Amino acid sequence: MSHSNRPSQRPEHTVNNVLENADSMSNEELDKLPYGMIQLDATGRILNYNAVESKLASLRKEDAIGKQFFTEIAPCTKVQEFYGRFKEGVIRESLDTSFRFHFAFKQNPRDVTVRLLYSRRTRTVWVLISDHEGKPLEG
Repeated sequence: MSHSNRPSQRPEHTVNNVLENADSMSNEELDKLPYGMIQLDATGRILNYNAVESKLASLRKEDAIGKQFFTEIAPCTKVQEFYGRFKEGVIRESLDTSFRFHFAFKQNPRDVTVRLLYSRRTRTVWVLISDHEGKPLEG
């Protein structure tokens, strides 16, 4: 039986699979993902911040958790395109959207694809950051 020569993406690292399982992942599992992962409560406070995102934003996890994402950590995201979608999704308790975004960080500006997903189970929003083409950042 012949398979294509294209390397297959490991199923546990597909965006949909990662987001479906994010609520039940340990910090160690989140840190091993090839995407930036941020979990926000309904007010935008950071509950989880994985290693990939920490490295890309040049911000220690300890310095991010508990802070307001949209005002204290990434004020460039407090725009309708990002914060507006977040707020609407929290109000509706339904959010699954993907869009391109430019993080204008001083240290490491970058163009990315952002996926926002509301979790009814934890009443939080997962922010998944992938490269500008929606591919894994590392791994």
